[in-house]
Amino acid sequence: MKILAIILARGGSQRIPRKNIVRLGGVPLIAHTIRAAKKSKYIDRIIVSTDDLDIGAAAKRYGAEVPFYRPADISRWSSSEHEALKHALDWLKKNEKYKPDIVVKLFPTSPFRKTASIDRCIELLADDWNSDSVRSIRRCKEHPYKMWTIVNGKLKRFVDTEKESHTLSYQLLPTIYVNNASIDITKPSTIYKKHSVTGTDIIPYLMDEEESFDINTMQDLEIARLLWRSKR
Repeated sequence: MKILAIILARGGSQRIPRKNIVRLGGVPLIAHTIRAAKKSKYIDRIIVSTDDLDIGAAAKRYGAEVPFYRPADISRWSSSEHEALKHALDWLKKNEKYKPDIVVKLFPTSPFRKTASIDRCIELLADDWNSDSVRSIRRCKEHPYKMWTIVNGKLKRFVDTEKESHTLSYQLLPTIYVNNASIDITKPSTIYKKHSVTGTDIIPYLMDEEESFDINTMQDLEIARLLWRSKR
């Protein structure tokens, strides 16, 4: 099987300027994801889809391909992952006649992701080919039963339940999981036929808190740097 890793890394990050190439452990953030993908037993090609020349140069320096630069109209903050993945697959098919069997979408903001997790997710989809995708998750720290919206100046429960679930201990609530922005394993048929990155028949892959750590704010970045130093 041809297994392609695609790392989506647009240049216009807002909360951390130039987020994908800020330094962590002496290298650009995106390098950690490229290195994890390069160690995979199954991935045979790694592509970075970006609209940014500096991100592209960093990606090439650490061993990924940048065969194209993503158009500006699908590189906005509001652009979808599906648009970027479909553009990449269309470009590869048209320009190289290359069509992968499995697409491994990796987020560059998850530097503690393990190669073993990437490989296990690939295996899960290969062993259950009737499914649409595999998505990595973690246990939800803040339970939706304890969340609120504000309507007309008053609190309204986000999840409407018969019991006053917001007063219960976490041990009494259903176990809830959340996307951890780390790994999506999908098939081209899911992208093209279901017009989705993950489809509807999704295999879960549970990851722990440390491996799930996702950098989105300056505070996240500082915590990641502390965690990185503590592991060295």
